Amino acid sequence: MINISKTHSLLVGAGFLLGTVGMKVLKSEAVHDLAVQGVAAGMRVRNGYQDVVEAAKAQVDDIVAEADYLTNGAETEAEAAEAQAE
Repeated sequence: MINISKTHSLLVGAGFLLGTVGMKVLKSEAVHDLAVQGVAAGMRVRNGYQDVVEAAKAQVDDIVAEADYLTNGAETEAEAAEAQAE
């Protein structure tokens, strides 16, 4: 037969009580409003972060385009100089 100790019985009872009270708390208007405010703050942070990331991407694109121009521009000038020399 299974020997259930007093400690295990108290833990099961405490878990049931905590679950029941937790459900009541989660359904309250105050907790609902707090959750809405938390999600709204998270969305504001995400939007701000996205703006920073987009600005960084634009700067990287500009740097890459300028480096590409410098690389290809040097080759084009060298080819033009060779063509004029001939």
